[in-house]
Amino acid sequence: MGHRIKMIGLDLDGTLLTDKKEITPRTWQAIREALDQGVVVLVATGRPWMGIPEELREFPGMRYALTSNGARIVETATGKVLEEHLLSAEAAKKALEICGKYDTLQEVYFDGQGYAQADKMAHVEKYHKNPNMWEYMRKTRIPVDDITALVECENRGLDKTQALFADMDERREAWRELEAEGDLELVGSLKYNIEINAKGVNKGNGLVSLGRMLGIGREEIMACGDGDNDTIMLQKVGFGVAMANAEEQVKKASDYITLSNEEEGVADAIEKFVLRGGK
Repeated sequence: MGHRIKMIGLDLDGTLLTDKKEITPRTWQAIREALDQGVVVLVATGRPWMGIPEELREFPGMRYALTSNGARIVETATGKVLEEHLLSAEAAKKALEICGKYDTLQEVYFDGQGYAQADKMAHVEKYHKNPNMWEYMRKTRIPVDDITALVECENRGLDKTQALFADMDERREAWRELEAEGDLELVGSLKYNIEINAKGVNKGNGLVSLGRMLGIGREEIMACGDGDNDTIMLQKVGFGVAMANAEEQVKKASDYITLSNEEEGVADAIEKFVLRGGK
């Protein structure tokens, strides 16, 4: 690594957060020290703004957040949206129509807030295979009776939509149908979901764009991730760090493989490549 790191983008689930969705004191301290050195540190997540843990939304010195896979870049102190690339209402309705043919829990995100189909939310454990996500979903999603009717009523662009599948064969079939539409960006940060953004939206483009706003070059950005929606991010930035628990394609896209999220891999990478300059 030949450049000083001036920005760090951190995925949340499976990366910054432990399996219990917690941040360890060591990781907290590593971020604090990086910020104190003038490094821009931000969350780069598929979650909407309101799905980011409060302690990170209010982390002193953490001035930005990249949400919904890069659909929105938010200034944390003011809530000002610095950049957005929204999914059109028509594209969202088409995606919902396709996924709605299968046994799914569907969500849409407007203005950083997630909304989910109420009847399916009542059985979230059927769709979210990770028990640690059940309470997160209940706390952060607003249940609605008809998710498509909500999109029609709003009749404007949205951050993204997502479907959680009860059956993996149905997920594969839905993916093929969505891919055939040609104007959607598809990722699956979990093995049982499909996240749908506007074409070209990804975390990597978002981080590079924010860096440009701040006078930080691509080669001065480090990012850490583990899932499908992190692959392009690790390729786009100057130094990509994959977690030991990352999917294989994420590891192949990285410049370095750190410890797992359960072993404080983010803290280890920040300490090694930022606080100690790779020494």
